[in-house]
Amino acid sequence: MRQALRFAGTLVAEGETADLKLKVAESYTAEPVSIPLTVVRGGAGPTVFITATVHGDELIGVGILRTLLNDGSFDGLAGTIVAVPVANVPGFLALDRRLPDRRDLNRSFPGSRDGSLASRLAEVLFREVVRKSDFGIDLHTAGAERTNYPQIRADLSQPHVAALADAFGCPLIVDSPGPKRSLRSTAVAAGVPTIVYEAGSPLRFERPFIEIGVAGILNVLRSLGMLPGVVRRPPVRLVLRRTRWVRARVGGIVDLKVELGQPLRRGEPISLHTDPFGRGQSLLASPHGGLVLGLTQIPLVHPGDAVCHLAPLGTRDIASWRRFYGHARE
Repeated sequence: MRQALRFAGTLVAEGETADLKLKVAESYTAEPVSIPLTVVRGGAGPTVFITATVHGDELIGVGILRTLLNDGSFDGLAGTIVAVPVANVPGFLALDRRLPDRRDLNRSFPGSRDGSLASRLAEVLFREVVRKSDFGIDLHTAGAERTNYPQIRADLSQPHVAALADAFGCPLIVDSPGPKRSLRSTAVAAGVPTIVYEAGSPLRFERPFIEIGVAGILNVLRSLGMLPGVVRRPPVRLVLRRTRWVRARVGGIVDLKVELGQPLRRGEPISLHTDPFGRGQSLLASPHGGLVLGLTQIPLVHPGDAVCHLAPLGTRDIASWRRFYGHARE
């Protein structure tokens, strides 16, 4: 007899795929607010959750899961995939990072059945998805009006988390435990190794970043023995343990001189700042060698506004990255 798992009150047997809904609350019109999920069960094996849109305006994860579920083949799957393309349904419907109660879902885990809307939503996700899984991948983009170069964020002090991060196949891994009460850090504390894939901008489907995300998830599933095939390794792998935002010294209109992923030497220009007439020029330069991890997408800044997210690198790493970056652009 096939072993069954229960999600959203529904038993899902081995070999079955089920589209389900997790009820969280009610809207102003007393209609149910539910989280959609798809459970794909193969034979015996681990359970992996994949969440997207924990921030309601971060849409690339939706594109990744749509592609994975519709174009991927799960023949011979050993284990279970729990895909949650829209974790923050109210924020998604409003194209808003936060929930209607203005709370951040990714600072609300593990949540509470009797708390705010954000806390209740977090509690349902954590109880019904995270705690029933063995591993997790949380899909994100940069925050409002910013963009990120593809990267994995993971607590490399945890061996199983480090193995997931390595298997995903991103050239860049940011080593950090994650914010307190985030889905990732709370899942890891509960014994469910989880990583974050960060790439691109909110409110957009960016096909290259979607393709990297799909390939990375398939790499992880292969590394866990859930799918056949070879794990593809990147030609360069850099672990980033420090990053910093380079901020505007003066207000004005910004003309960016760099691109995502670009390697920089100390003193190289990041952006040129002018008044609305193009006069009063001020150059913002890189304070040290490194690579561009993220950028603002707003060409207007006040003094102190973040312009460029820079990852400091040593001379040898910069040389390796410069070669990789050059080949990737050809």
